[in-house]
Amino acid sequence: MSRFPADLPVLAQMRRTASGREWLERLPGIVGELERRWELRLGPPFRGGSCSWVAPAELPGGAPAVLKVTWPHREADGEGPALHAWNGRGAVRLLRRAPELGALLIEWCRPGTELGDAALPPAERLGIATDLLRDLWSAPAPPDGELERMDAVCAEWADLLEERMDRLRPGYDPGLVALGARLLRELPRTARREVVVHGDFNPGNVLAAERRPWLVIDAKPMVGDPAYDPSPLLLQIDDPFGYADPRPVLRERYAQVAEALDEDPARLSAWSVARGVESALWCAAHGDVAGGADELRQVQVLARLAGW
Repeated sequence: MSRFPADLPVLAQMRRTASGREWLERLPGIVGELERRWELRLGPPFRGGSCSWVAPAELPGGAPAVLKVTWPHREADGEGPALHAWNGRGAVRLLRRAPELGALLIEWCRPGTELGDAALPPAERLGIATDLLRDLWSAPAPPDGELERMDAVCAEWADLLEERMDRLRPGYDPGLVALGARLLRELPRTARREVVVHGDFNPGNVLAAERRPWLVIDAKPMVGDPAYDPSPLLLQIDDPFGYADPRPVLRERYAQVAEALDEDPARLSAWSVARGVESALWCAAHGDVAGGADELRQVQVLARLAGW
């Protein structure tokens, strides 16, 4: 059994940067240390993921688990504290953690079917997801300093997307980009409540499980406005822009999710605009100007839904 096969996606991805290659050199020793420390029996690694080495594990006594070792980066730092705060409410249980090694031992979701692949109508999948979000949002926040604050993070993103727009001059609609930057600064400050948000709540991070029918994985958490969370879910539960007219589909789905979560549908749409603009400028900065332009065309539809 090879724990680090050459074609494992995370290995290919991490070889592209100096910090990734440095982490890969240390990875076998980290895995070996955790195997001994936690007395694990490890299986072959899962093939998903681009910045984490993840494998099934067996605890002393035979209980199943998953070992996750992540390349050190800012977004990953909060996953352990958030899982601890959620304590299994809507998310996989945290069994052990070794933050100095970037490692988590977590509950294994089996069978692991992704919500986006479930043979259910989109409205039913949205209902499953909103039930999970309510559970996540009900948890008390960890002590100050364990998770980043959304207002600070989004202010940084606003500055960065403006810098990228000025430097790259990708030809994007300047008014739409300015709107996205303004929303990134304003929305966190005008939230009527703050929760621990998942941060990457897309259908691929909601898996069929045994302890309860569905559980959430792979958080990129912050403390802030809960209305931030639903955007990836709403835009990826299927392809709403693949419909002849996406507007009634989007309007219906944003209304369903807003009602289920006691949020304003216009605010959910506004967050989709803010996050979509940030993503478009990220694409441009990484050499995909056309992809960013495609994203902004969708953002324009969402902006109209939000009343702009």
